[in-house]
Amino acid sequence: MRPGFPLSAKILLWFFANLLLIALASYAFLEFEFHLGPESLLGGRAGRRVDALADLVTGEIATEPQSQWSGVLTRAGNLYGLRLLIVAPDGRRLAGEEITLPDDVTARLFRPHPPQPLAPLRPPEDAPGPPEGRDGFPPGGPPPGPDHPRDRRMIRTDHPTRYWLLVPLDTGNGQHPGEPMPGFPPPDGHGPPPLTLIAVSDSIGLGGLVLDFTPWIAAGSGILVFSLLFWLPLVRGITGSIREMTAATARVAEGRFDVRVRESRRDELGLLASSINQMAGRLAGFVNGQKRFLGDIAHELCSPLARAQVALGILETQTGADGLADLREEVQQISSLVNELLSFSKASLAAGRIKLESVSLHDIVTRAIERENLSGAAIRSAIPADLMVNAEPDLLCRAISNLLRNAVKYAGDAGPIEAEATRVGRDALLTISDHGPGVPQAALAQLFDPFYRVDVSRARETGGTGLGLAIVKTCVESCGGRVTCRNREPHGLSVLITLPVG
Repeated sequence: MRPGFPLSAKILLWFFANLLLIALASYAFLEFEFHLGPESLLGGRAGRRVDALADLVTGEIATEPQSQWSGVLTRAGNLYGLRLLIVAPDGRRLAGEEITLPDDVTARLFRPHPPQPLAPLRPPEDAPGPPEGRDGFPPGGPPPGPDHPRDRRMIRTDHPTRYWLLVPLDTGNGQHPGEPMPGFPPPDGHGPPPLTLIAVSDSIGLGGLVLDFTPWIAAGSGILVFSLLFWLPLVRGITGSIREMTAATARVAEGRFDVRVRESRRDELGLLASSINQMAGRLAGFVNGQKRFLGDIAHELCSPLARAQVALGILETQTGADGLADLREEVQQISSLVNELLSFSKASLAAGRIKLESVSLHDIVTRAIERENLSGAAIRSAIPADLMVNAEPDLLCRAISNLLRNAVKYAGDAGPIEAEATRVGRDALLTISDHGPGVPQAALAQLFDPFYRVDVSRARETGGTGLGLAIVKTCVESCGGRVTCRNREPHGLSVLITLPVG
């Protein structure tokens, strides 16, 4: 039976769930400590891409009249699939897309720096220095230029959700050569008011300008592949050992105590493997000892029972007493039981010593029919003449003989007994079926147990010793095969024997 959810998949899923939990916890910690927002994405390569776009737009509009700026923005926006516009400090659109700016965006537009007072030529020693802002620059930060990064801003608005990227444009002393900015008189020696380039997108990545998912996908794929390669040996080692021990315990449950598993591991699984081997060895000793004791007892009882039968026969002949016939029948029943016990014991103990050979299944079935003198019974045999199996001929013949004898005994009057065989992969499947009443469904699992009989009264008239099918199971398993049974529809019983193809 295959597991519903493999252990290897469970380990890997738990590992990646742990990675996800660590990533979420790390993000929550960084958010709490540094208050991350959309602007945190504007560093590194993303910032350089934004600066490159701003420089491209600045270089184009510096040589074009304002009437051509919208075309410049369209061409630049097509590079990333963005909508671009240029606005003045008061929020008036100068070029680009017709978009209404939200109040949050208007409030964060770049404004002109207030004029700074001129420092005296010779300030007194105790005079305070000029006011300083970030990194020693005047309040408002350093002016944008090639030596300083731009003060980029990114805003998220709702209803609908949009992302706005604001970048100041350094237009120098004239945004279109020699002409003042429309609507703004030239300031008094302080340069033109700053223009703001705005990029609008429905995605936080802004078409790959701010967040390019390609390196993230490549990095994630690399981490995934590395993690799989790193964890795969451990997972395969654990699950491989578990599979081996599962198969071994399944064989022990079937009564095959010769199974052994590797004890090369130096962890808990290695200790478990050692315990399984010890358990299989102990069980083999107990079961084989029990079967050997049973065989010895049966062997010792054969001789006195045979002598008792002979003596009863002589006494019956000389005296002619009617009671002796019943006594002789009882001794005969005991003798049959002892012979069955002896056969069962021999078949069980022979499993580790027999030598399998390639035999014709057709010949074995024919031999079994002749051996049980079942030529008068209605038996239909459909065994391919070229079907060869690996088995010990005597043990396999004994198993088939018992099955045919049981089928004739319990269902011989209900219809023909059918023996069929087919090849299934590397195995041969032999099926012996009858048209009798079958057995209760609950009794199928115990049908091959020693001394088990469907009739709990165990009357002599309703069955034998309860060892016939147990001998079948022992003989078949000694040949490296398997035996099962099932009820037929609408009635009848089928016994299925699986043997390796020879």
